[in-house]
Amino acid sequence: MAKAAKRVSESSRKNPKNYVASVGKAFAVLKSFSGEALELTLSEIAARADLDRGTAFRLIQTLTELGYLQTVPQSRRFRLGVACLDLGYAVLSHGSLRPIVEPLLRDLVPAVADAASLGILDGGDVVYLARVGAGLDRHKMDRRPGTRIPAYSAALGHVMLAHLPRDQQIERLELRPRVKLSERTLTDLDALLARLDQVKKKGHAVSDGENAYGLRTLATPIFDAQGLVIGGLSVTVDAIRMDMAAFRDQALPRLMQVTAQVQDIAIKSGLTS
Repeated sequence: MAKAAKRVSESSRKNPKNYVASVGKAFAVLKSFSGEALELTLSEIAARADLDRGTAFRLIQTLTELGYLQTVPQSRRFRLGVACLDLGYAVLSHGSLRPIVEPLLRDLVPAVADAASLGILDGGDVVYLARVGAGLDRHKMDRRPGTRIPAYSAALGHVMLAHLPRDQQIERLELRPRVKLSERTLTDLDALLARLDQVKKKGHAVSDGENAYGLRTLATPIFDAQGLVIGGLSVTVDAIRMDMAAFRDQALPRLMQVTAQVQDIAIKSGLTS
C-alpha cells in the first residue's frame, strides 16, 4: 500500500507547482487502510504511508477531528470514519450509470446468471458500482459497491483494459503485483496482452475459474459517445449450474442486449461511469 501511495505521489509531482505535499500525505494515511487492514496502529499507518511517526500522528489527529478517521474503543488503533463513507456514496451515486443499471441487473439474476455487476477501471483495479447476486453464498464472494479487485485477474477488468491503448494497458497491469488466484489465473504480461487482443476482437471477455474457483464469468464493455470505454457489465454463474459453453450460449446474448440498453441511455443522457 505504501508503494502504491508513493507511486501516486511521484506521478503527481511531474508538475511540482501543482502538488501540495501535505494533502498527498493525508491521502497516503487514508489509503493505508484496506479490506485486509481495517484497523491500524500509529506505527502501522506510518509504515504503510511511508511517513515518520510525528507527521503520521499529526495527520491522524487532524483526520480524526474531521471525521475521516476514528479511534477504535479501548485500543490504540484507528479505522476509517463515516466521512469517508459519505464521500464514497456521493461518487457511487451522483450522475452515474448505477441508477440506470441496477434494475437491468435484476432482470439478469437469476434468469441467466447467479450474479450481475457493473464496474469501472481505477488504476489497476476494477471498482464495483453495482451488484445483484443470488445463489453464490457458498463462494463467500464480497462484491459490494466500492469493492476493488485486481483488473488483471477478472473478465470485467479484461473487457475494459482491452479497449485502452497498449501503453495504458501495460501501465495499469504493472500497477498491481500479479499473483495466481487459481491455477488458471494469467499473470505473465505478454500472455495478458495477448488475451486483451482476443477480448477486443471478440467484444467480450470470459473467465472460467481464473478469478475464483468454481465461478464462470462473462463481461462486456460500455462505451461513451466518443467510443471510449467507461465501464463494463458482467454476469457470473456457479460452475455446478452449467458448463462454460452452455453459459455463454444462454447468457451472452442477454448480457449484450442489456449492455446496448445501458450504453444507449448513457450516451443520450451524457452520463459517465
